[in-house]
This record gives sequence, structure tokens and C-alpha cells, in this order.
Amino acid sequence: MADDRVETIDLPGGRQLVYWPAAFAGQADDWFAQLYPIIDWRQDTIRIAGKHIPLPRLQAWYGEHAYRYSGIDMAAASAPPLLEQIRQQVEQLTGRHFNAVLANLYRNGNDSVGWHSDDEPELGPAPVIASLSLGALRRFSLRPAGGGQSLQLELAHGSLLLMTAGVQADWQHALLKAPAIKRPRINLTFRYRWPG
Repeated sequence: MADDRVETIDLPGGRQLVYWPAAFAGQADDWFAQLYPIIDWRQDTIRIAGKHIPLPRLQAWYGEHAYRYSGIDMAAASAPPLLEQIRQQVEQLTGRHFNAVLANLYRNGNDSVGWHSDDEPELGPAPVIASLSLGALRRFSLRPAGGGQSLQLELAHGSLLLMTAGVQADWQHALLKAPAIKRPRINLTFRYRWPG
């Protein structure tokens, strides 16, 4: 059963994050151990300045429809039953509906994701993203899309962060390198992928 203790974080511009610091702490160890070997992790590359550079993380996409971001094509794929169970629990806790998940594996603190917004057209005009953290504690950073001071949030093992409507339009987020961290982290980002 989910731990429903919750914190609301108001962002400048009227946007909001909702954070459950121990949402699935009771299941987190089992989920990490079971998901690590069954997710179909892949090493994608991104084109920067004419060169193909390996992404500094592994990822997998599960959803009814294909997904494309930063020139990376990810085919539609059915989620393993455990991921479906987790999605249902996330929906119950947040009161939101999701039909897809982008899973990321940060093998250690040298794996990262740079500043970006999850604002692809297929996610609709005001995407809502639920981010479940399993494994090593990592620092999640946010900054206004037009530039400005960043905010930091430590995402704990078993925690859930909901980025509500409008956050992707006005804010960027990142998981920056932290070389001192040696343990892996799985991040499940649930979202609604519109058909078409």
C-alpha cells in the first residue's frame, strides 16, 4: 500500500510539483530487484554537432504508441505485468491516467540527463509526468525555461514526483552527473501518450 504523505512545492509562475517522499518505500527494494533484469534496456545515441554520442544512461519505452524525442525512435511495446501493476498504483495515488512509461537506468553517478522539458507534441499541450525513483538517491534539478535560478530536490528510493500541467512549458529539469554515487537508479516516468 502506498504511503500518502505528500508535499506540495509551489513554483514561480503558478506551477506546482507534488512529492510523495516515501510513496512506495515498502515495495521499492522488491520492485528494483525485479525490474532491473526484465526491462529491455537499450543504449541509444544522440546526434550532436554531426557526431553520434551514446546517451549517458540506458532506457526503454513501454506504451500503446511509438514515441520520438531528440531524434530517437522508440517503438510501441507492451509493458511487463509488474510495470502495469506499478502504473495502476501510481494512478491510484495521483488520480491521473497514464498509458506509457519511459524507463531510465542510471548505472552510477556518471550517468545523467541534461536540461530538457518533456514537451513533445504527442504528449499533448500540457503534459503531466509522474516520476518514480528506485535505487540510489539522486538530485533532481529544475530551472525556469527562460533561464534563472535552479531548484534542487533529492529524490529518495521509493519516492514519487508529479510534475503537474504547465511545468513542462515553463520549466526544464535535469539529473546532473554525481561521480561519487556508485549505486544504480531506475527512474520510471509515467505519462499519457496521445494517439496519432
